[in-house]
Amino acid sequence: MEVLIMLTTESSKTNALRLAKLLLQKKIAACVSIKQIFSIYMWDDQIEETKEFEITIKSKPEFKDDLINFLHQISTYDVPQIIYKKYNSEMKYYEWLNKMI
Repeated sequence: MEVLIMLTTESSKTNALRLAKLLLQKKIAACVSIKQIFSIYMWDDQIEETKEFEITIKSKPEFKDDLINFLHQISTYDVPQIIYKKYNSEMKYYEWLNKMI
């Protein structure tokens, strides 16, 4: 009963909401959570500080490649954060997720 959790980020709430809705419409995600975060990272040999929106995508493991390809196409970042892992899930949540996508 594995589920896929994938994390990405977007630069604005508008972009994050757009991405989340498209994932649900394309039926490659069952649920998407969005939260505002503050990130500090290296870019072009400079330390950058910015507000971002972290997007947690809940999906099926077999959609991993579709999700990665989609995120590369739609992300506003040159190098989008795409981090993922498979997790074991409680049965009721697993069944719900599989009904949604």
